[in-house]
Amino acid sequence: MTQTAGKLRLGVNIDHVATVRNARGSAYPDPVRAAKLAEVAGADGITAHLREDRRHIRDEDIDGLMAALTTPLNFECAATEEMQAIALRHKPHAVCLVPEKREELTTEGGLDVARNDNRLGDYILPLRDAGCRVSMFIDADAEQIKASARIGAAVVELHTGAYCDFHAEGEFDKRDAELERLREGAAFAHSLGLEVHAGHGLTYDTVAPIAAMSEVVELNIGHFLIGESIFRGMPDAIAEMRRLMDEARG
Repeated sequence: MTQTAGKLRLGVNIDHVATVRNARGSAYPDPVRAAKLAEVAGADGITAHLREDRRHIRDEDIDGLMAALTTPLNFECAATEEMQAIALRHKPHAVCLVPEKREELTTEGGLDVARNDNRLGDYILPLRDAGCRVSMFIDADAEQIKASARIGAAVVELHTGAYCDFHAEGEFDKRDAELERLREGAAFAHSLGLEVHAGHGLTYDTVAPIAAMSEVVELNIGHFLIGESIFRGMPDAIAEMRRLMDEARG
């Protein structure tokens, strides 16, 4: 995605359109159609997570997205041989590596790059050679950030889930501490030459402090926007998120 004069990019994750579809085993709602609508509504890119268990996005969805999108695809996946082969076949704009546990409802934390740097360094090399911008989905931890830079990742996406959870639970001291950790992490990553993204669990109520971080150039938001779209439609839901992001960016 091309950065324009200070504008904070919005990547819309369409995973949970597929969740609704798969609940009935039907052909609708179509996540590719949702992605095209998100593009028209102002998304700067589309994110889709092809999980190993295919609980939402499926292989044919990635095929459809690569064929239909006019904005970049951010392909989220676990660091497995199967996913590497799929990414190398499609060569999406970006590949974001995330941790996966079969029993989790959603991604519970960041990838442990520091303990797996040799393996991950080897893993991302062919992706980089294929022209994909490789991103590490990590907690805002200095060791994880340093390891991401060391292995040659172009991007880190900082996990905002804990910050959002503390806000929802009314634990505002913990929320504020986590927000400060995210600020420090974003500044440190930027200082190492990494492009900084952020995402997970962001809502209208929590997006502004993250959007205000000057080092962050992209937010990836999905579950909340798909849920809000039920009530106000996808174009309005995305437009309101875009407004709040731009307002916070100042």
